[in-house]
Amino acid sequence: MENGAAQPVIVAIDGPSGTGKSSTSKAVAAQLGLSYLDTGAQYRAITWWMVTNGIDIDDPTAIAAVAGKPDIVSGTDPLNPTITVDGTDVAAPIRTQEITSKVSAVSAVPEVRARITELQRSVAAGAEKGIVVEGRDIGTTVLPDADVKIFLTASAEARAARRSGELKGVDVHSTREALIKRDAADSTRKTSPLAKADDAVEVDTTELTLAQVIECVVTLVEEKRAAK
Repeated sequence: MENGAAQPVIVAIDGPSGTGKSSTSKAVAAQLGLSYLDTGAQYRAITWWMVTNGIDIDDPTAIAAVAGKPDIVSGTDPLNPTITVDGTDVAAPIRTQEITSKVSAVSAVPEVRARITELQRSVAAGAEKGIVVEGRDIGTTVLPDADVKIFLTASAEARAARRSGELKGVDVHSTREALIKRDAADSTRKTSPLAKADDAVEVDTTELTLAQVIECVVTLVEEKRAAK
């Protein structure tokens, strides 16, 4: 293979929130010239659609019945990832506390997961140079044949501090409680729980700077590319 025609590489980065997953995934994709997909944003987008359309979030049957309705489109440029629902830019509204508090309930509905998983696979399949896909069940369920699988972890304290740093004016203690609650919901759901794939490399980011985490992941991907 000539250097200029590197094989497309699919990278799955999983882990709970507050581990530096998004920042790492975007930077790795940008550095390696790969596409990028934030799968969490897709679950937030479908949750936003449900809330906007008055669907009862506590009624899985009602959610399942309309899971196929919203048209969700993800832009895969790591320097400018976009997301639209039915043509509306939802990048900002999907990050509100209201959506964050409801996303686990919507994500747990099997019909929602099937719909979004299908969407994720089609985006990955269409990435000519390869893609970095971040989420909670990418290496186990969505792309079990990914070339590189990374599972990012960090202590609950470190994650809460990072999250409250991102969410201005939020106190670390309540953020930590919310993170632990969400981990429990995501790890125990019946369909595609948050889990580390057997062949994933676990990277504990508690004591690492973002630059160190990025360097670590880039190295793993480049090693895999060289071996292909």
